[in-house]
Amino acid sequence: MQSLPKPMETEEPKHVHRGLKKGLYVIPTAFTAANIGMGFLAVLYSIRAFQVVQTDPVTAASYFNYAAVAIGLAILFDTLDGRVARMTKTATELGVQFDSLADVLTFGIAPIALVYAWAIGASLPYESSAHALGVFVLFMYLMCGVFRLARFNIQATRPRVLAEGTPKLDKRYFVGLPIPPAAGLMAALVHFAPSPLSTYGEGFSRFYTYLLMILIAVQAVLMVSTIRYASFKNASTGRRNLYLVLVVAAFGMLMWLYSQYLLLILSAAFVSHGVIWHIARTLSPRKSTQPEHFEVES
Repeated sequence: MQSLPKPMETEEPKHVHRGLKKGLYVIPTAFTAANIGMGFLAVLYSIRAFQVVQTDPVTAASYFNYAAVAIGLAILFDTLDGRVARMTKTATELGVQFDSLADVLTFGIAPIALVYAWAIGASLPYESSAHALGVFVLFMYLMCGVFRLARFNIQATRPRVLAEGTPKLDKRYFVGLPIPPAAGLMAALVHFAPSPLSTYGEGFSRFYTYLLMILIAVQAVLMVSTIRYASFKNASTGRRNLYLVLVVAAFGMLMWLYSQYLLLILSAAFVSHGVIWHIARTLSPRKSTQPEHFEVES
């Protein structure tokens, strides 16, 4: 008895875009890796500068400037990895953890190493109580920064389904000062005046170092505070914002020509605008009756 011919097996359609979709996940990770690389270089440049800060201040100033620029580039990469992940819909919980660990190095340890080598270690005697106070302030800055990043991780990995009646998070604002602009302000100060503070004379170097320590302590408090900061996530490049391209082009040219002044002004404006906003809201007679929830993102 002759068997019937077997039906032809149809090949399953290959998903052409499946490999492309998997490749998109690499792009945000690459920006985060670049962020880590810049933090790593900033630490190395700071160590190298501290080795020659007393014998060759000019060479030390160049290394300090390299470290400050590396932190500035890290801020750019840190901004891009999150935006690219959202644009390509490739955000993952692993990416959130990876990004936070990168921020601990680049915006926590790297600026501490830079500020210590540029100001505290170069200007204050090692055995003095002022030096110990400076080390303590830097340690508290690191602790507050790590605490804020841990708070963000809890917020980012919370269950997707919220309890009924829980208001949605407002992604227009950050809770507390994000750690990248806090590190950016310290890097902008070094970029503005890369010469070690020890070159200004004993009296002025101590005075400037004390002012820097106060600034770092204030930033540490702002990071763990509930003061809200604008996230600027509503800015887009749609049809209604075509002029944004011209603004970005003009900003890039100004950054190339006047980076020392522009970076310092922008970083100081961002760090201070949350405090000014909070004071204005406190003094304002109008108060919202609804509870506010803001995004806790670095």
